[in-house]
Amino acid sequence: MKTLPINQLKPGMFVQSVTKQKGKIRIKNQGWVKTQGSIDKLIKAGILEIAIDPDKTLTLDNENKVVEQQHNPQPVGETSAFDPWHTTHSVSAEMGKANSLYNEARSLQSKAFDDIRDGNKIDIAPFQELASGFIDSVFRNQDALACITRMREKDAYLLEHSINVSILMSIFAKHLGIEKAIIEELATGALLHDIGKINIPDEILNKPGKLTDEEYQAIQDHARFSKEILEQAGLSGIAVDIAGFHHERLDGSGYPFGKSGEEISLYVRMASIVDVYDALTAERVYKAGMEPIKAFKILKDGCPDSFDGDLVTKFIQCIGVHPVGTLVKLESQKLGLVTHSNPTSPLKPQVKVFYNAKHARYTEVQDIDLANSRCHDSLESAVRPRDFNIDLIRFFKSAILP
Repeated sequence: MKTLPINQLKPGMFVQSVTKQKGKIRIKNQGWVKTQGSIDKLIKAGILEIAIDPDKTLTLDNENKVVEQQHNPQPVGETSAFDPWHTTHSVSAEMGKANSLYNEARSLQSKAFDDIRDGNKIDIAPFQELASGFIDSVFRNQDALACITRMREKDAYLLEHSINVSILMSIFAKHLGIEKAIIEELATGALLHDIGKINIPDEILNKPGKLTDEEYQAIQDHARFSKEILEQAGLSGIAVDIAGFHHERLDGSGYPFGKSGEEISLYVRMASIVDVYDALTAERVYKAGMEPIKAFKILKDGCPDSFDGDLVTKFIQCIGVHPVGTLVKLESQKLGLVTHSNPTSPLKPQVKVFYNAKHARYTEVQDIDLANSRCHDSLESAVRPRDFNIDLIRFFKSAILP
């Protein structure tokens, strides 16, 4: 794959993806461009940079007819039927594999931190293999990994945050119709986007109170460190951009490089949204995780100065108003875990209930589909486990994992 500015795109080239743009058009398909007119339309739509596959370039004659072609292409810009909610496995069938991938990711992250502490370069290949595993799981049934991202340990933020961002980026990219080869780069970059924090003292990283100016500057440097670590390990392109630029903001107020507007690619814009969402909803020793719907509001309030409003809307649509793994209270005062998303009716997901809030006691585990016409219960609100003294992780491991 090779990245080119749009003015270097020529008829016959095979476009893999759009990597930078200023408009809102979404080119979901890879394919050949056959005419200068098609290229002019992309330029007019605000496309600034594209990724091509040089090995698939076609030979065209003077009338732009194909001289050499291995198979019938699908022209760039044309959309085919695509269902981002399509699954090939049930959640229960996928959950075991998803949990194994998550545990593997934790071990891999720990090893990478140890390698850097010891002055060694990190091995990128295992992260790329893991990213590929995440993507395969997401395409089989994204709800399994999505559910696991909500089961967080309070003292494992540094490890779990990057894993969760990688999973959520994979889900987000799938919903945008981005091809798997690019999603793998996105997932790899997300897995390693905070690796530079290993160079920040723990007392600064875990400080519950307000940071001093010097401490805040140290925190800002972690993105620069992440970029340098990945470049030294041999990575380039999209993954490095995510690591180095995920704290940049559209109005130029971000850090550490002060990029703005068109300097921030589509993929980095996606990463900045996912990174903030996961940070806001994370449980930590010194702060409770925010309910997803409140995190969504903060992201919306940050548009258009900090975040791309169109992308924020699409992210909320793909994650859901009450994401899989969220603890919710029903009007019957039963508490349950959202286990299946419902894209056609987001307020009526499937819920695994296990607790009666009115009587403050655990009950027999029961699966309830709020969209079922026979169900007379409805979702009241999302709640936090600590508000009811519930160990949600223990329940998850005992009732959800195979």
